[in-house]
Amino acid sequence: MATATLSYPQLDAYVELPEAELDERIARAKVVLGKRLVVLGHHYQRDEVVKFADFRGDSLKLSQLAAGCTEAEYIVFCGVHFMAESADILSGEHQTVILPDMNAGCSMADMAAIEEVEVCWQELAQTTPARIVPVTYINSTAAIKAFVGRQGGAVCTSSNARKVMEWALTQGEKGLFMPDEHLGRNTAFRMGIPLEKMAVWDPHQDRGGLSLGEVREAKVILWKGHCSVHQRFLPEHVESVRKKYPGIRVIAHPECRWEVCEAADEVGSTELIVKRVKESPPGSQWAVGTEIHLVNRLAAECADKRVISLEDCGCLCSTMFRISPQHLCWTLENLVAGRVVNRVSVDPETKRWARKALERMLQI
Repeated sequence: MATATLSYPQLDAYVELPEAELDERIARAKVVLGKRLVVLGHHYQRDEVVKFADFRGDSLKLSQLAAGCTEAEYIVFCGVHFMAESADILSGEHQTVILPDMNAGCSMADMAAIEEVEVCWQELAQTTPARIVPVTYINSTAAIKAFVGRQGGAVCTSSNARKVMEWALTQGEKGLFMPDEHLGRNTAFRMGIPLEKMAVWDPHQDRGGLSLGEVREAKVILWKGHCSVHQRFLPEHVESVRKKYPGIRVIAHPECRWEVCEAADEVGSTELIVKRVKESPPGSQWAVGTEIHLVNRLAAECADKRVISLEDCGCLCSTMFRISPQHLCWTLENLVAGRVVNRVSVDPETKRWARKALERMLQI
């Protein structure tokens, strides 16, 4: 399991610092640390923080980039907890991974606790003789990734979920997809698997809330979990934005509901969304179904296009937002002083099997 060092009380002293002073001190600390440090910024991170990132991207891309920065002793991940775990799994022994605020978690990852998954696995084995191959979205804890690795499964991302799911169904008769039911359903449906061949396992119900027949008929068993941001987008939002902006293209993240993805013009990962919008011709119109910080950043960087959120109020990742310039400044200045705060460290056995699941994905 991941562990963290105790936080130092000096953090309180950063709360009231003005923005200009924070920016100056963060920049100065980065200069002092030099190549010993790499700062990673996820696409959903707030602008005041991501502007200091050496690399910007999705969680897997950032973890791989960090592992490639072999000179860096410190990897400061401005994201959420499972991302920092992934970075620690892929990084070298000489590298230390730090999360500026240990309260920056992921509600989706938390919806699949290892104890619940182990119970599910045992009960499925008692229900059906079919070989089941587990697949976990990278938005999951290190413990879940390790479980999947031990059981012969693989990790996937939103961009390669189809390839990994197709592979899983060549290795066994059924797939167990965790922890996001929407990504699993959208992926399986695009593979040609009908909705009636998918069953949702609810860990809070006896035997997942499924009958013997439902388990045996299912080709894919979906874990009942979701992203609190992407689940907020509804089919009505697609209809509304098209009425308001005739000719606008709707692009949705595959963590959105099936009904939203079916109504959208395009469906893709954060990296694909960025690519499609940036490469579209001037005058293009896009309604984007993903986290508001990414949408606003795209709108600013693509001023020659109309880029808006699919939902008027905008959908904020509140846990990602926990990481502030104050946390980043505090983290870096502690490193300058020779102190490591908020280290994320995955134990060797969990790391070994989680890495195995990640390696299978890369092989696929």
